[in-house]
Amino acid sequence: MIDNHNQNVSSIWNFKQKKLHQLPSVADVVIIGGGIIGVSTAYFLAKSGVNVCLCEKGFISGEQSGRNWGWVRVQGRDEREVPLMLRSLELWRGLSDEIQGDTGYKESGCLYSAYNHNEMDSYDSWLKLAKKYDIKTDVLNKTDLEKEAGQVAKRWIGGIITKTDGRAEPHQATISIAKAAQNLGAKIFTNTAVRGIEKTAGNLSAVITEDGPIKTSTVICAAGAWSSYFCRSLGITVPQLQVKGTVARTNPIKSPIKGNIFDKNISIRKREDGGYTVAHGAILDHSITPSTIYFGPKYIKALMREFNVLRISFGKDFFDHLLRPKSWDLDSTTIFERIRTLDPSPNMKVLKKIDKNIGKIYPELKNAEIIESWAGMVETTPDVIPIISEIESIPGFMLATGFSGHGFGIGPAAGEAISNMVQNRTTMNMEDFKLTRFFDGSAITMDAHI
Repeated sequence: MIDNHNQNVSSIWNFKQKKLHQLPSVADVVIIGGGIIGVSTAYFLAKSGVNVCLCEKGFISGEQSGRNWGWVRVQGRDEREVPLMLRSLELWRGLSDEIQGDTGYKESGCLYSAYNHNEMDSYDSWLKLAKKYDIKTDVLNKTDLEKEAGQVAKRWIGGIITKTDGRAEPHQATISIAKAAQNLGAKIFTNTAVRGIEKTAGNLSAVITEDGPIKTSTVICAAGAWSSYFCRSLGITVPQLQVKGTVARTNPIKSPIKGNIFDKNISIRKREDGGYTVAHGAILDHSITPSTIYFGPKYIKALMREFNVLRISFGKDFFDHLLRPKSWDLDSTTIFERIRTLDPSPNMKVLKKIDKNIGKIYPELKNAEIIESWAGMVETTPDVIPIISEIESIPGFMLATGFSGHGFGIGPAAGEAISNMVQNRTTMNMEDFKLTRFFDGSAITMDAHI
């Protein structure tokens, strides 16, 4: 039975600093956004002794960082993401001990199934890439599949698994990292919207929040689905669209399935509470907005690749976005205060499919019940890899967005890399993630291998 009840994330966590402390008058770095990217960046900056302040308009992990599947995988990634993701896996393995807070991380493997030989053949490109980076991905036959996934294996002809991939608890992990950042001196404020920035003599000099200014020379915009809209008011064009994913969780249930399984009908992740996070493996919703039309030409390749996955609609969202102001006064209430948290309704048709089929696809879960459901807005770029980039037109302003549904797993390494960039001690090549790639005549390429 489906409980059409969005996950009440606000009851799980909310920093109270805003009510207890005043905003600092100055900070070395101000981060906009309290998702996995923002808090991870805050953690690594604070660890380096940087005076960092994070402002979140709602609450920590309130949007997609707390609503995702909870997968931590390198398997199937675009090659441009692989080095960063491998570093992230290193961090995840020791993260709970390092921050003295439970992330729920388990190295439980990531299995992708195949119903036919064409699907099996599609994994060849990943297997070649895995070999290049010394990633151990195993090809599974029917016997192997049954050992890894139980009775569901009878539906498949084969699959692949990377056993060094893992899973974590989205809320729990993001919150634990935020707490660790705070313990190292980071100042974290919720219900504190950033309205814009101020420049002095052409240089970034402050952020303006709903509670007043914070003087700073460095700002990192990690605002997820809000990033493109926020940046537009600064004269920065960020090609970014949103898709909605519907997710649910089951009651705790005994099952031999311990890891992540991708099935085009229903994908699952074992949860720490004994239940499973479940989602349809091949349905995402996109409601057309003016940005769809404006950025559409850059998304042609992505649309062709994901044509069978996307469910496109036109309606109220188009006019809501059309009527949003393109700029605003920094001393007046903005949309960021009016919409503290994006909390879209789950797709009920998708939920009914999951509810109807979970036991058929996974016999071990035939007695599982969906007890909670929610949806999240995923910000995506034309090439489905993130933007991690300094902005030349505003020295000191940095963008970290467009993680395209991959942000949770890659979050710790992305935060570390951004921290290093801010401190001019970059140890990893970040050229592939520059915003300018969408405007310098470079071909838009998609290289995800699954």
